[in-house]
Amino acid sequence: MKAIDLALMQSPLNIIKKSIPFILILAPELTAQPMVGEIDEEDIEQVHVIGTRNFGRSSAELPVAVDAIDAERLRNSGHLEVGRMLQNTAPSFNFSSSAISDGTDAIRPATLRGLGPDQTLVLINNKRRHSAALLHINTSVGRGTSGTDLNAIPVAAIKRIEILRDGAAAQYGSDAIAGVINIILKDDEEYSSIYGSYGVHQAGDGNTAVLAANHSFEFDTGSINATLEVRDRGDTNRAGLTGVCQYLFTCSDIDADGIPETDDSRELTFPRQNFHIGDAQVRQVSGVINGYKETFGGEYYGFITLSHKNTLSSGFFRRANETEKNPVIDGTQSFYPDGFLPEIAASLLDYSVSAGYSTLLQSNINLDVSATFGGNTMQFDVNNSVNASFVQHLVNSGTSAAEILAVTPTSADSGKLSSSLATLNIDFVSERIRKNYAWGAELRLDSYQIDAGSEYSWQDFDGIEGGGDAGIQVFPGFSPMNSVDETRFVYSAYFDAEWDLSSRSLLNGALRFDHYEGFGNTLNLKLAGRHDFDNRWGIRTSFNTGFRAPSMQQLYFNNISTQFNNGVAAQVGTFRNDSQLAKELGIPQLEEEKSISVNAGLLYTGQSLTATLDFYLIKIDDRIVISEQLTRGLGSAILDDVLQNNGVQSAQFFLNAAETETKGVDLVISWFPDVPQGALDFTFAVNATDTQVVAVKPSGGLNDIDEQDLFGEQARSIIEEWQPASHAIVSANYQIHDWVFTASTNRYGRYRVIDADQSQRYSAKWLADVRASYQLSENTLLHAGINNLTNTYPDKNRIGQSRAGRIETIDGNVLVDSPGVFTYSRRAAPFGFNGRFYYVGMESRF
Repeated sequence: MKAIDLALMQSPLNIIKKSIPFILILAPELTAQPMVGEIDEEDIEQVHVIGTRNFGRSSAELPVAVDAIDAERLRNSGHLEVGRMLQNTAPSFNFSSSAISDGTDAIRPATLRGLGPDQTLVLINNKRRHSAALLHINTSVGRGTSGTDLNAIPVAAIKRIEILRDGAAAQYGSDAIAGVINIILKDDEEYSSIYGSYGVHQAGDGNTAVLAANHSFEFDTGSINATLEVRDRGDTNRAGLTGVCQYLFTCSDIDADGIPETDDSRELTFPRQNFHIGDAQVRQVSGVINGYKETFGGEYYGFITLSHKNTLSSGFFRRANETEKNPVIDGTQSFYPDGFLPEIAASLLDYSVSAGYSTLLQSNINLDVSATFGGNTMQFDVNNSVNASFVQHLVNSGTSAAEILAVTPTSADSGKLSSSLATLNIDFVSERIRKNYAWGAELRLDSYQIDAGSEYSWQDFDGIEGGGDAGIQVFPGFSPMNSVDETRFVYSAYFDAEWDLSSRSLLNGALRFDHYEGFGNTLNLKLAGRHDFDNRWGIRTSFNTGFRAPSMQQLYFNNISTQFNNGVAAQVGTFRNDSQLAKELGIPQLEEEKSISVNAGLLYTGQSLTATLDFYLIKIDDRIVISEQLTRGLGSAILDDVLQNNGVQSAQFFLNAAETETKGVDLVISWFPDVPQGALDFTFAVNATDTQVVAVKPSGGLNDIDEQDLFGEQARSIIEEWQPASHAIVSANYQIHDWVFTASTNRYGRYRVIDADQSQRYSAKWLADVRASYQLSENTLLHAGINNLTNTYPDKNRIGQSRAGRIETIDGNVLVDSPGVFTYSRRAAPFGFNGRFYYVGMESRF
C-alpha cells in the first residue's frame, strides 16, 4: 500500500503510475455497471439522470462524471445514516465529525471535492433542496457556511443517489460549484418491506436502533410510496481525564516540583472523566411520501418529506472553583457544588412539499411545471446550566444562598433559527433526432429568521467585568437585537442543449441567467463534450463558469452581545454586513462567489472492466469567509475610530475576501470477473484533492489590516487542510446462493489541524468493514456486520488540549496524570473517533 500512499502525496499523475499493481487486482466503477442488487442499466436509461435533460441518456453515456449509487449498495456499507453511507461509497464525499461545536454536533458538514458544504447543490427528485438553518460558526470543517441536512431523508425512502462530480451552476443555479447530489426517492416498488437493525460500539456506547417500513400503494394510473423510519442513536464518549483540581481551596499545597497535592475526599473521589466528547445523542422520526398519477395527456407527481430530530450534546465542564462561571453563593459553596456539564438540547424540524405536472405537447416538447416549498428549523434549549451573571447579581444584592438556589433557573430557551425555500419552475424539453433542447425559468423565494430566546438566556444581569458570565452558559441565547426576518427573491432562466455530432461524439452546452435581490445579475456557461474512439476507449471534458450566491445565513446571521469593561458597556460578536457599523467601515455588501472549473477525463469500457479517470481544476474568486475577531490596534485608523465611536470591543464580518484554487483527480474502476459460482465484483475508487488559499483581499476600512489579522492561519488551514488530502475505497461483493458477502476498506489520507496556535499533522488510516447477508426465506433477509473491523482510531491529539495536569495526594501517590481531555482532535475527524461497531438486522418483504 506504500505505492498508493506516496502517490497521494504527489501529483495526480503519480496516483495512476503507482496504483497500477492494485488496479490490476482490484477494480470498480460507481456509475457504469450495476453491482449485485443494483438497478439494471436498462432501468437507468429510462429515468431522468442528473447532468442531462435528455430522458433517454444514461449516466454511463454522459460527458461528465456521475455516480449512481443504489439503495442496496448504500445499505451494504453497514452505516445507518445517509452522510456516512455516502462517505463510504463515494471517495470525493466527506462527512467530518467534530465535538463540543454547538449546532455542528447535530448537523455535520457534508462536502464534495474538498470544498465547502454550501458549494454543493442538493436536489430531491431533481428539485432544489433547502439548506439547513444552522450556520457553522464554531471552529470546524465548513466554518462560516450552511449546508444541507442529508440525514433528514430516511434511508428506507431512497431509491438511489446520484452524484454529479462537475460544476453545474449553468444547469442548476447557485451552489453547484463542486457538483450536485441528487437523491431519488422510491416510487412504485415491487414489494413492501419492514427493516430493523441494532448496533453498538465495542466501547459499549453509541447503541443505535433503526426501525423502518416502506410500502407502495398502487392503483390503475399511478402509485404512492410511503416510508416511515425511527432512529435512536445513543451518545459516545472518548473524553480523557481531567487533571486539574475541581474544588475551592483543595489544592493549595504545591510540592517542590510544582505539582498540586490534596487529601480532600472530594478530589479523591471525583469522577475524572467529566467531559463528554463524542457523537451526540440523536432521536429521529422521519417520513416520506412520493407518488405520481397518470392522466389523459400527462402526469401529476409530488413528494412530501418530514423529519423531526432531537439531539443532546455537551459543552465544557465548569468546575466548582471556576467562580466566574460557577459563582460562590455563601462564601464557601459554589452554585453547583460539584461543578456542572451544560447540555445543548437541539430540536430540528425539516420539511418539504413538492408538486408538479408534466405533459407532452405538440412537436414532441415535454412541459413540466412544479412548485416546491421546504424549510428547516433548529430550536436551542440549554439544560443543566446557569446564567452566572444572574447568580452574581443576587449575591451582590445580599440574597441568601437558599433563596438563590430556589429562584435561579438551570435551563433556558436560547432561541431558534429558521430557513425556508420556495421555488416555482417551468421547464421545456424538446427531443429531436440526435438533438435535445431544454429551456425554462425559475422563481425562488429565500427566507431566514432568528427568534430571540428568553431574557434569562442572553441577559447580563450584573453588568460588571469579572462578575458572572453573561447569558446561559454553553450556548447564550439570541437577544431581541439579534432577531432576523428577511426574504430574498431570485429570478432565473436557462437554455440547455445536447447534440450527438456522430454516433461517437456528444456535445453539451448550457447558459443560465440569474437575478438576485441584493447583488444583481449573473450569467454562467457550461460546455462539455465526449468522444468515444471505439467501443472501449473514450474521453470527456467540460468547462464551467459558476457562482454561489451568499446564503441568507451569511447575509443576516448576527450574534451580538453586550459585555462590560469596568462598568462600561461594549458590544462584541458577529455583525451583519448591512449593519451601521459595517457601513461606517466601508465594508461592501456580500456578492456572489465566482468560479471557473475545468474537467478532463479518460474512459475505458470492457466486457468485465470499466474505468474512468478525471482531472479537475476549480478556481473560486470572491469566496465568502468569516473574518477574525477584529479589535482596535490592528493598524487601521478607520477601524479604531469606528469601534470606539460605536462602543464596540470586537467585531467580525462575512467578507468576499478569499481566492482559492482546487486541483484534484478521481479514479474509479469496476471489475466483474467470471467466477465458477455466484457473482463477484470488485471496486477501486480514489479521490485526491488539494485546495490552496492563493489570495486574501481586505476591503473598505480593513485595507490596512495585515492578512493574518483579517483571516488567520487557522482559518486558512480549515479550507486547505482539515479534510483528508485523499480518500480511497477498495470493496468486494460476492453473492452465492442465499448468501451475500461484502468487504471494503477505506483509506483516509493525511490532514493537518491548527488549534490554539499549534499544528498537528494526522497520518493516513485504513478502516475495514465486513458484512454478511443471508436469505432466510423468500421474504426474509438477515444480515450482520462489523464496521471498523481493526478498531482504528485517529492519531492521539497533542494540541488544543484542556484540563491537562497531574495531581498527587499528600503522601505522594498519583491521583491523576492526564495529557488532557481531548484524546482525539475535537476539531476535525474524517471518520470520527468511536472505534469498532457491531450490528445485526433483518428485512421482511411482502
